[in-house]
Amino acid sequence: MRHDFQIIADWVKPSAKVLDLGCGDGNLLKYLQNSRQVRGYGVELADGNVLACVQNGVNVIQRDLEAGLAEFASDSFDYVILSQTLQAMHHTEAILREMLRVGREGIVTFPNFGYWKNRMQVLRGNMPVSADIPYQWYNTPNVHLCTMHDFEALCDRLDIHISERIVMTAGKPVSFLRNLTGSLAVYRFERKK
Repeated sequence: MRHDFQIIADWVKPSAKVLDLGCGDGNLLKYLQNSRQVRGYGVELADGNVLACVQNGVNVIQRDLEAGLAEFASDSFDYVILSQTLQAMHHTEAILREMLRVGREGIVTFPNFGYWKNRMQVLRGNMPVSADIPYQWYNTPNVHLCTMHDFEALCDRLDIHISERIVMTAGKPVSFLRNLTGSLAVYRFERKK
């Protein structure tokens, strides 16, 4: 189980309606179904992952997130989750807006490019490779790496209210100089009132 699963589960109310975007093999949604009795769907593009979702007992829709979420009505979910997929999105602003159109709250997790070990690798002349960024520069699906500060500035520009954030390194929360000491950021957000 990934370290961010429990944090996400703690934020999701029991029996909520959840949409998991870029759901991969469906393990997060399965975890939420078992631990929080949620109802919902995963959205995934890759054939192998769609099959894994079905095998995990997860309702899945095969779709490219870059095309938007037009098939979902506004406010049709309690939570829309984008877990470790934000950095692979070409249209970051559009997906964040769509998340808050179809859901009341959004939850996003992403590897924090501002983490000190990532910075050190860049200073040594290399793109970072770590547990949270496990790809080489030439085979990565990541197109937009960002720091926590970058994400928060984008949320402010899009009138998105960040209601909670937890930052972790090696599965443990960090609170001191989070943008520097945290390797994985987990955010809960909603529309500004």
